[in-house]
Amino acid sequence: MFALQFAKARGAEVIATTSSNEKAERLRALGADHVINYAENPDWGELAKALTGGRGVDRVVEVGGPGTFAQSLKAVALSGQVSMVGVLSQGEMPAYLDMFLTFARFQTIATGNRLDLEDVIAAVAQNGIRPVIDSRFTLADGKAAFEHFGKRNVFGKVVITNEG
Repeated sequence: MFALQFAKARGAEVIATTSSNEKAERLRALGADHVINYAENPDWGELAKALTGGRGVDRVVEVGGPGTFAQSLKAVALSGQVSMVGVLSQGEMPAYLDMFLTFARFQTIATGNRLDLEDVIAAVAQNGIRPVIDSRFTLADGKAAFEHFGKRNVFGKVVITNEG
């Protein structure tokens, strides 16, 4: 969600993916220019590339891991960037040659340093970016929060508060 919000704040055209039509509408409401339902379009990488007129996307934010990485390679433009953020799915990683032939840069994303954090804080304040909250739980309901999160059917952050 933050990647979408930051990209739109910088004026980027955003292609988002999701597995449900309900979430697709919510992504559009957040500013996504195009949304691809990967459950309905398993070859979403080719579709994303087609949405760019065949050029490919400049930056892929890869959260799926091995199970979605091959599609990210199909979507990325020559000399684009694949930012690897998470590992939510199982599967085989593409062959080295498939990665090599994209001429893309592959970068893992970590928390960054203090200056990076200051830049993020400034961007959030300047653009009015707010986190998307899926649900809130009290500390006493922490187990229910983890069970809800474990179902992997969330849209945004699952928050646990220490209040009442």
